[in-house]
Amino acid sequence: MGKKIRLTTAQALVKFLNQQYIHVDGEEFPFVEGVFNIFGHGNVLGIGQALEQEAGHLKVIQGKNEQGMALAAVAYSKQMLRRKIYAVTTSVGPGSANLVTAAGTALANNIPVLFLPGDTFATRQPDPVLQQVEQEYSAAITTNDALKPVSRYWDRVTRPEQLMSSLIRAFEVMTNSATAGPVTVAISQDVEGEAYDYDEAFFKKRVHYLDRKAPVEREIQGAVELIKASKKPLILVGGGAKYSGAREILMELSKKHHIPLVETQAGKSTVEATFKNNLGGMGVTGTLSANKAAKQADLIIGIGTRYTDFATSSKTAFDFDQAKFLNINVSRMQSYKLDAFQVVADAKTTLEQLAPLLEGYVSEFGDIISELKAEWLNERSRLANVEFKRESFDPEIKGHFSQEVLNEYADALGTELAQTTALLAVNEAVDPDSNVITSAGSLPGDMQRIWNPAVPNTYSVEYGYSCMGYEISGALGIKLAEPEKEVYSFVGDGSFLMLHSELVTSIQYNQKINVVLFDNSGFGCINNLQMGNGMGTYFTEFRTHDNQIMNIDYAKVAEGYGAKVYRVNTASELKAAIEDAKKQTVSTLIEIKVLPKTMTEGYENWWHVGNAEVSESPSIQKAYEENSKMLEKAKQY
Repeated sequence: MGKKIRLTTAQALVKFLNQQYIHVDGEEFPFVEGVFNIFGHGNVLGIGQALEQEAGHLKVIQGKNEQGMALAAVAYSKQMLRRKIYAVTTSVGPGSANLVTAAGTALANNIPVLFLPGDTFATRQPDPVLQQVEQEYSAAITTNDALKPVSRYWDRVTRPEQLMSSLIRAFEVMTNSATAGPVTVAISQDVEGEAYDYDEAFFKKRVHYLDRKAPVEREIQGAVELIKASKKPLILVGGGAKYSGAREILMELSKKHHIPLVETQAGKSTVEATFKNNLGGMGVTGTLSANKAAKQADLIIGIGTRYTDFATSSKTAFDFDQAKFLNINVSRMQSYKLDAFQVVADAKTTLEQLAPLLEGYVSEFGDIISELKAEWLNERSRLANVEFKRESFDPEIKGHFSQEVLNEYADALGTELAQTTALLAVNEAVDPDSNVITSAGSLPGDMQRIWNPAVPNTYSVEYGYSCMGYEISGALGIKLAEPEKEVYSFVGDGSFLMLHSELVTSIQYNQKINVVLFDNSGFGCINNLQMGNGMGTYFTEFRTHDNQIMNIDYAKVAEGYGAKVYRVNTASELKAAIEDAKKQTVSTLIEIKVLPKTMTEGYENWWHVGNAEVSESPSIQKAYEENSKMLEKAKQY
């Protein structure tokens, strides 16, 4: 029998976390960077005591909201290309319930993160304890059961020795490219403090190898045949391409064979925007050039993508009568999407093996690629110079407000600044290697279309779950991942109100982030959706009881926390604020008052949103008829 070490379950957990390493492409480093915590009665005397006693190399960071700190952990892992994580510990009850949104965000984006919520007593001696929910059908149900559908792996530890098999399974899931996602290991609060004689071998250095899965010969030959038989292939760059580090081989294949690149939100900045064959984002929030190229393509090469409705324009982005699909993905499930030919393998490895077999092949896109890109760059330039006119302003957006209402907003917010003009002014002013992040509302659409990353892996938009509140929390996670770079969080006023707790954490730990807040006094994106589909404006504007537009001083909120703040409503003021913010060592917030209906509109796309089939409103009836026609053109699988 090996040597035994007597530890509490929580102490064993912390000791184990310190010994987990990952090996990627010849490099080896610790997998767990640290632990975010909000301590309560379900974890403070267990995991809290263990960390206080001996945290090892783990960085311990106090969060301000369980969802907020968990989202920071998600963004950290994403920015580290899923090769390092933070663990997150909470108390029982509301603390663990607050993890559900973050877990869903991690699951939708295939991001590994370790959730360690406390749980109720394994002995059940004092049941029901504070914050314990009760169900008549089972005494075993706790709040943590809500995390089951949003966890890639879920377990409850009710005996100290169960920790060993549970953690080994958890780390197998998180370090597996095909299954990477959130893991929940809930530990009963009495068990956290219970001692056990653990085998010493359990705490030895454990290396998890992130090996690249190579395609089999059948897959390679099938892929080569499809590409060579195509006239106009198109490469759709997804998040899997970024995590695989496929930038160089993508550029090589694109240049050599005249194959245009288009991007999903997760795949954007895998290849920088300045690359001549990069046509930008595709789909509902895509560019005109990318969507035009997609319509012409007869082969879609999807690399590490889930083909969400935004990327595929609800399965209308392609000419399904002529287009075939070739999917390269480490996930077998994802590779089957759109009835594609499947290559279940690592993106970089697969493309490198394809390269020598495609010698002599050239697509028929030719000069079309540069023509499409030039057309889009002209449109982007126009969007940088949108001017508001009180008599004849035309924001070119479906379902826009009347001129009278736009004038009302201009007066109430004291601004005539368009959102696209502001965003492109920021793009011009920030340092090229700066990281940017956003998540929900109209900003992800604007960002995917008009933000041009000049440096790879500097664009981190979460649009797999479109999680409001991710923006500021995620900025903290990115700063922890790359502290030497500036990070800019683009957030709407609606998302800011929903969650900005970790702005305080960034100030507390001297992790400078820059919050760029676009205030149009409402949930502008959903207002566009309802008005563009025949509705009026209904509970999406921020108006008072007497119908006055609200003008909230968000800068004062951040100033109270200790941030450096700026209030701007012109492009020149905005550029000056960006320059001054670069000089600061504390977190900053730039409050920009922008007019509603001045974000980008769609370019040759459609989004299936479920219109009302029955209505007395002619405009809603018309919207239903138009969407029904589009649905007839859509692929159903």
